[in-house]
Amino acid sequence: MSSVPDGKKLVRSPSGLRMIPENGAFSSPFSLDEPQWVPDKECPRCMQCDTKFDFLTRKHHCRRCGKCFCDKCCSKKVLLPRMCFVDPVRQCAECSLVSQKEMEFYDKQIKVLTNGATFTVTLGTSEKSESMVCRLSNNHRYLFLDGDSHFEVELSRVSSFQILTEGFAPGEKDIHTYTSLLESQYITEEKDIHTYTSLLESQYITEGGNTRASGMLLQYKAVGSQDLQQLKLNAREDNKTASAWLVAMHKAAKLLYESRDQ
Repeated sequence: MSSVPDGKKLVRSPSGLRMIPENGAFSSPFSLDEPQWVPDKECPRCMQCDTKFDFLTRKHHCRRCGKCFCDKCCSKKVLLPRMCFVDPVRQCAECSLVSQKEMEFYDKQIKVLTNGATFTVTLGTSEKSESMVCRLSNNHRYLFLDGDSHFEVELSRVSSFQILTEGFAPGEKDIHTYTSLLESQYITEEKDIHTYTSLLESQYITEGGNTRASGMLLQYKAVGSQDLQQLKLNAREDNKTASAWLVAMHKAAKLLYESRDQ
């Protein structure tokens, strides 16, 4: 399916022009659906400052949350790539801050993920491993792994993943597993591995600092199968490109989680 061309079409919605896939099934897993606008008759006052709407004080809808605000509380126009808008769109103060933070992901982290990095890859419980380049596909829907062999993991079929880190504190070396649970609500805590659930805003995995992203553990369902399969990626200690890729993937987890939870 990754070889199917992703056609685009320009559509006009009440919120603005959007460039979306011709086939909705080919949407980016990071994308969000447009919200339903709060009906005008249900919002006689601004939902932020409580100003009453009248002939002079007009109501505006935030394109991200769909709530109703006055001009002062919904004056910013910010890019919103997660909803495929072509131009910046009107958003409330809270939503505009979130969208601005997400732009860092689209401006920087997406490029890191699509450029890819080299890892030592182990499939399932196999004792054999292979050096492979892992990258995000240009349509953001697949992880491509290329070495002596090639295979793909569709992000929509990933049930959970764990970013492995090595933290260095005085007198100790520890390994933490930061987990984004995309379907399952439970995971087990193994010996010498501390499991943190849904730490999507964690400050421990950052560029620089004393913690290095060292690997990733994926559980996913292959196309046509309901059985969970496991994939483990390990980065060499001196491979800064691979560590940066893992940091970017950690940030992508939050967007994936939000998209599925909407």
